[in-house]
Amino acid sequence: MKNRVGAIVCGVLIMGGFAGTAGAHCDTMDGPVVKAAREALGKNDPKGVLAWVQKADEPAVKEAFDKTVEVRKLGGKAQELADMYFFETLVRIHRAGEGAPYTGLKPAGTAQDPIIEASDKALETGSVDALVQKITGHAAAGIRERFNEAMEKKKTAATSVEAGREFVEAYVKFVHYAAGIHKAVAGPGAHEGGEEKAGHED
Repeated sequence: MKNRVGAIVCGVLIMGGFAGTAGAHCDTMDGPVVKAAREALGKNDPKGVLAWVQKADEPAVKEAFDKTVEVRKLGGKAQELADMYFFETLVRIHRAGEGAPYTGLKPAGTAQDPIIEASDKALETGSVDALVQKITGHAAAGIRERFNEAMEKKKTAATSVEAGREFVEAYVKFVHYAAGIHKAVAGPGAHEGGEEKAGHED
């Protein structure tokens, strides 16, 4: 279910022009992937991070984990470097599983889109109401804005070819925006029994 919510949220973010910030969520030192890595190292058990990667990538992650655990025994700076190696390896493999590029880890506190923060908050509190209200509010505002523009252009569409083209442009924006939102929240897969593959989150 978490992966499904993440996919829907990412779809809405992409339509709203926030693809960059959505992708950056798992690239941060205080993001969910590094958090899972810290917990796994603390428990000396890699199982907690395997959900963030594709099944085919499990051997590479386990190998990186074992190397990290071995070097961590040296303590001090060696442990810090080993941890960072594991964080970067895990995030890189996770991102590759999403078909996204890895451009390095961002520092803790890196600004995130409010929708991403609200999504994390929903899982922390166990209530999705605020997230639903925020997303539906943005979607409704976007639909109304494009609808109003199309309606205004429609009034003068028959006065000239140029005015007609302006209406068509506004019409396309309106229809595609509405269809895109509908596909993200109710398209193929949204109500099917199968879950998304592991490693696909924000």
